[in-house]
Amino acid sequence: MLYLFDMDGTLIDSNGIWKDVDSAFLARRGLPYTKEYYEGVAHTIFPLAAKFTKEFCHLPESEEAIMAEWMDLAQGLYANVPVKPGVRDYLRQCQDRGIRMAVVTSSVPEHCRTALSHLQLLPFFERITFAQELGVEKKDPALWRKAAELANVAPEDCVMFDDSIAACRGAHAAGMRTVGVYDPYFAGTEMLKPRPEFMEFTVIDRISQRLCRA
Repeated sequence: MLYLFDMDGTLIDSNGIWKDVDSAFLARRGLPYTKEYYEGVAHTIFPLAAKFTKEFCHLPESEEAIMAEWMDLAQGLYANVPVKPGVRDYLRQCQDRGIRMAVVTSSVPEHCRTALSHLQLLPFFERITFAQELGVEKKDPALWRKAAELANVAPEDCVMFDDSIAACRGAHAAGMRTVGVYDPYFAGTEMLKPRPEFMEFTVIDRISQRLCRA
């Protein structure tokens, strides 16, 4: 059995970082932060977010320049992000039970390693799969099949935890069991909420709900 964890919004309380970065980036150009913009960049990989931003905002900058500016705006923020409630205890419980664990994230590799190192969470995980390095979004079942392949397990022997509906559906389509982790940061959006419509996967308020129930 392999448990696959998203990072932003699932393991760590970091979703607000990118709204602040995006708002600052757009404000420099006299542009508003809108729902349409959010929906274009949320939970996607850095290069595709930059491509969307350039096209959506009609910017003259290259996609590389956009990503470099984002990195500058986010500098140091991941070194101070907190772990989400219940996460550390749940990871210890899984470790004590011999459950293999890994991270699958759309986050920039530098940010991911900074946060997990700062919070001393890295030792819990045998590997990190970066969607950005594979060039595949988490909504694509192919990413989840690849994550399972890299760990030498079948998708059917994986359980994934994520705060994104699209990612949960991608993993579900790949044959994995899925646990949607609600993040109140996204209240009022189409992101995960603990309600019965989402019958294809379990939805929980926070990782601590899984304690003693894994």
